[in-house]
Amino acid sequence: MPANLSLYPDAELIRGNVTVPFHPRDRLFSPPLSTRGRDIVDRDGKRIKLVSVNWYGASDIYMVPGGLDIQNRTKISRTIRELGFNSVRLPYADEIVRKNPVVEAELLTANQDLVGLRALDVYAAVVRTLTETGLAVIINNHITQARWCCDGYPCDMGWSNSDLGPLCPIRQTEEDWIQDLITVMEPHIDNPLVVGVDLRNEVRGFAGRFLWDSWASAAEHAAERLHRLEPRWLMIVEGVQSANDIRGARDRPIRLTQQNRLVYSSHVYGWSGWGSLVPYWYRTYKSFAEDMDKNWEYLRETDTAPVWVGEIGAPNSPSRRDYHYWKNLMKYLRKCDADFAYWAINPRKPKSDATETYGLLQDDWETPVYDYRLLDMAALRQK
Repeated sequence: MPANLSLYPDAELIRGNVTVPFHPRDRLFSPPLSTRGRDIVDRDGKRIKLVSVNWYGASDIYMVPGGLDIQNRTKISRTIRELGFNSVRLPYADEIVRKNPVVEAELLTANQDLVGLRALDVYAAVVRTLTETGLAVIINNHITQARWCCDGYPCDMGWSNSDLGPLCPIRQTEEDWIQDLITVMEPHIDNPLVVGVDLRNEVRGFAGRFLWDSWASAAEHAAERLHRLEPRWLMIVEGVQSANDIRGARDRPIRLTQQNRLVYSSHVYGWSGWGSLVPYWYRTYKSFAEDMDKNWEYLRETDTAPVWVGEIGAPNSPSRRDYHYWKNLMKYLRKCDADFAYWAINPRKPKSDATETYGLLQDDWETPVYDYRLLDMAALRQK
C-alpha cells in the first residue's frame, strides 16, 4: 500500500528548498580532512559533515560509472553539487583492476574524450571531474566480481575468497585486495579532494564476532599500506553483517599508526536488522533507535570516532513500510547529526537497464526527482 505523502509540498517548492547555487571554484572546506573525537574536521579545525551520494556503475557489469552514455560527467557532477551534496562515494569492483578492459564506446556517448580509454582511466577521469567541481570523493572497494551487490554469493561476501578455490571466477587473496586498493588510489595521491577510501563494502558472514575480528585485522593491514602512499587519507571501515553492525569495535577497535584518520561506517536500509526477525520496515522508533545506539552510535556518543552512515535509501514512490523506515531514520539522523551517504544518484541499474527506484535523477541524468527524500535530506544537511 502506498505511503501518504500529502504533507510534503509539490516538486517546485521542494526544488526551491533543496537547490544550492554554486560556482565550481567555491570550496566547501579546506582539505586535508582528519578526525577529532566524533567529528570529521578540515585543515582549519572546522567540523565537516559528509553529506554524500553514491554514484555506482564501476562496480557493476559494464565496469564504468553510470550515465556517461547519457550525460557529460561535468554536468552530472554539477547536478550533484546543486542538490546540496558535498561528497560522492564512488564504488569499484576488483575485477576492473584485474581486467581493466577498454570501455565500450556506446557506454561513453556523452563523454567522447573518454572513448578508447580503459576502465581504470575512465574511473580516474570521473574522480578528477568530481573534484574539479569542488566535491570530495570517497573511493569504495565495493565487490570482487563486477556485478550487482549484495547477496549471499560467497565469492563476494568478504575481502578475500582464496579459501573457496576454483568456485570463484575472480579469485582474490587479502594481498590481491590490498594491491587493488593501492592501484586505484595511487593516481589520486596529489588530489586533495580525494579525501579517503571506504576499504570494503558490506562484509558479511555467519560468525559475527569472529568475522569482526578477522575483518578488523585485514582493514588495519590495508590502511597501513595505503597510508604509506598518503598518510592524510581517511580510512573508512564498515561494520560487518552488511555493514549493519559495528559492535565489535567496542572490544576490538581498529588501531592505526596514523592518528586521527579513522572513520567507521554503517549501512541502514528498511530490510536491515541482522540478528532479528523484524527488519526496520516494521520497527517502532524506540526499537529502531535502540539498534542504532548499540550498533554504531555508541562510538559517537563516547567521542571515540566518527561514523559515516554510508548507505541509506528509499523508493521515489514508497510503500507504507518504506516510509515508516525512512521517517524513523530521518528522526534518528536529525537527533544524532551523523554524516551520511544516500544510495544512489543513478536513475537506472546497469543490468537490463532496470529502473533504479531509489535514484535521485530522471533518465536524462540531469533532472532531479524532487520528492520527499531530497527535502528530508536537505533538513539534515542544514542542521
